[in-house]
Amino acid sequence: MTTQTGAPQGNPGDIVNWPMLKIVYRTDPDKIAALLPPGIEPGAKPNVTLTIYNYPVPDEPEYGIVTSVDADFNGIAGEYTLGYGIDQESAIFISQQTNGQPKYPCTTEFYRLGPQVSARCTHQGYTFVEFKGASIGPVDPLPEFDHNEWWIKVSQAVCVGGPATGYDFPPHVVHVRSRYGTAWREEVKGELVLRDSPWDPLTTLLPMREQLSAHLWWPIFLDREMKLAGKLDPEGFLPFVDTISGSRWPGSNGGPRRG
Repeated sequence: MTTQTGAPQGNPGDIVNWPMLKIVYRTDPDKIAALLPPGIEPGAKPNVTLTIYNYPVPDEPEYGIVTSVDADFNGIAGEYTLGYGIDQESAIFISQQTNGQPKYPCTTEFYRLGPQVSARCTHQGYTFVEFKGASIGPVDPLPEFDHNEWWIKVSQAVCVGGPATGYDFPPHVVHVRSRYGTAWREEVKGELVLRDSPWDPLTTLLPMREQLSAHLWWPIFLDREMKLAGKLDPEGFLPFVDTISGSRWPGSNGGPRRG
């Protein structure tokens, strides 16, 4: 177990000391099930996790928001990631092509002033997430743990117009296993507000029924492994190939929301 001996210290203004803001809320089980392709199962709880961060990738700040839902694959509990909204265009396409990481362009404001914590995420002119709160102080650290994340690597067949009919690379699940410790953690009391957006349809496809928690978290990155974990049924996956931007949000075939 990692013990907390004091708040993270470092050079003033060094972005490596920025925490992640992790917000968890409960939605409807059937809403999560509708977003999961055949082969990936809903998790034990109908929870949505929003992770808002600023982290150097590789050596300059990347502001982002990760949207994920509790989901299992091959009997392993984890989170199915619907999107990484980030402000570094250079990282979007290579991440999708290499690992199936569902990145898309998004502008994130995330800062702390004293105990006050603020975040706002905007995509295509729509602000879809806002959070304002205040830290109420440190809480017990988490023990070291493995976090399992599910991405999808897939390439549709080359075609000219029309709906997808096949693949150049059929859908595979990418298993991302990360091991973390905790340098510091603070509970945050605040309000998450989801706003309507056709690009990030949280309010309609993952409506919030109850806000469960919010924390500032300074992780210790101990290990990370990415590998192909298995195939998904190609025919069953066809309805899921059309997505909004580079996310896994379902798109409208030929419509304005496609990437």
